[in-house]
Amino acid sequence: MMSLQELSDRKEIEQLIVRYANAIDRRDWDALDAVFTPDAYIDYRAMGGIDGRYPQVKAWLGPVLANFPRYCHLVGNIQITLEGDSARGRTLCFNPMETPLPAGGSQVMFLGLWYVDRFVRTAQGWRMSERVEEAGFQHNVPAHMVLPTS
Repeated sequence: MMSLQELSDRKEIEQLIVRYANAIDRRDWDALDAVFTPDAYIDYRAMGGIDGRYPQVKAWLGPVLANFPRYCHLVGNIQITLEGDSARGRTLCFNPMETPLPAGGSQVMFLGLWYVDRFVRTAQGWRMSERVEEAGFQHNVPAHMVLPTS
């Protein structure tokens, strides 16, 4: 049976994962300050992005995601392993993204990935100290775009 502390920790981490997805989908980059530790390592290379420390990746997000008129991040199958004041997690993400086509119009591509995370308890609550994407699947990616393949 889970203790109240474990239930609370799990719920707070789950909400942190959802807060990340909502911040990205609202294009509210400053909301990510309450998701990541200031020195967090983020690796988006599996899906064609960059890797680096949180400030660098935060600055990159706005300009690169401006290329996609609409998108969403549906997260689920959240697996959390608590280790005292730290934790590990693995979360499934389904990510449809609309992308403009060179000849006009747009196309929706469907991306599936996993987030492999490390969390740490801070004075402000749980925060992500590491997020690494693992590629899952891609479907309907326009020919002009190059995404890494698994």
